[in-house]
Amino acid sequence: MMDQGLSPTQIARQLGVARLTVYRWKSRGQGKGASNQPTGRKPALAAQQRRQLERILERGAIRYGFPTEVWTGKPIAQVIRERFGVVYHFKSIPYVLHLLGWSWQKPQKKALERDEQAVAHWIRYRWPRIKKSSGAGSDDDFRG
Repeated sequence: MMDQGLSPTQIARQLGVARLTVYRWKSRGQGKGASNQPTGRKPALAAQQRRQLERILERGAIRYGFPTEVWTGKPIAQVIRERFGVVYHFKSIPYVLHLLGWSWQKPQKKALERDEQAVAHWIRYRWPRIKKSSGAGSDDDFRG
């Protein structure tokens, strides 16, 4: 289409794509690009830094100086900033963990005084009666 005299903007409109896509196609057609090259921004942490981060995370948050063993986005972002001088927003940390081959785990919040036996009893015996009733159940169903 460019050989026919159309501009990248005209081609983009006709094909319903972004103008930058047309430029990318043009570059590839001239041997300046390859279709199997990764796109997007390069990871801010080098491979060696990612391996170091993984070792830090495996050792645990307490060993690094945090009060609990729970690694959340903010402490991990703090470690990355302190150790490698790279700033990540804590909401981007799941992406960093994905690069390490890890998955983001969200801890369940449970009351410290939770009685697991009482919960199991309630789920086994009381919940089925509440579920079967047409409404929310009587007040007796919600007492220990």
